[in-house]
Amino acid sequence: MKTVSISGSPRENVGTKDAKEKRRQGLIPCVIYGGKKQHHFYTNELNFRDLIYTPNSSLVKLELNGETFDCMLQDAQFHPVTDKILHADFLEIFDDKPIKIDVPVKIEGKAPGVTEGGILHLLKREVIIKALPKDLPDFITIDISNLDIGDSIQISSLDYDNLEFLEPQNSVVVMVKSSRASSIGMELGEDVETEGEEGEEGEVKEGEEGTEGEAKDASKGDAGKDEGSDENK
Repeated sequence: MKTVSISGSPRENVGTKDAKEKRRQGLIPCVIYGGKKQHHFYTNELNFRDLIYTPNSSLVKLELNGETFDCMLQDAQFHPVTDKILHADFLEIFDDKPIKIDVPVKIEGKAPGVTEGGILHLLKREVIIKALPKDLPDFITIDISNLDIGDSIQISSLDYDNLEFLEPQNSVVVMVKSSRASSIGMELGEDVETEGEEGEEGEVKEGEEGTEGEAKDASKGDAGKDEGSDENK
């Protein structure tokens, strides 16, 4: 999995007043936990472009006061009106400890069912997996070359070495429905997505595997909440 390198500076004062001042300077208050001790720091908000505002998942190499930490973005708190980042939590990771992370789904191949008039539905843009850092893939690639109308691919069908899928085994990731079935579903008010419809070359249309620039929701962490809550005031 891709690693993004960022640098931060230790926070000498941990409080609401200091946090507000840092944000006015374009800096985001953060905390890293999961190791021997927590470290409070701040980093430039531009560093989050490749961590939050992207469909991809990444690990983080954090340089802080001469030390380097391997970590991942665990939680980000946003202003309720402006949607600007208020606070971020990072989880320190270790080579011998598996971690849980959301990984994007990538479709490849041409589904015969789509050629016959069906519609490809990508029901999960991301799946939750658990693996050692060295075994984390950039994408979960799914081949749809054998999907006819009415066929689907479930979590139980995915076969990846050295990782565990933390989703119900019967969860459908992608399926091909007849266009008539999709129309009936929409008439009945069902929540039917028509993502990933194929074009002439059999590839998923641009933007269907995840909209670039769309804010990425980080997994909720347990630490750093008290500080983040105070800073929202």
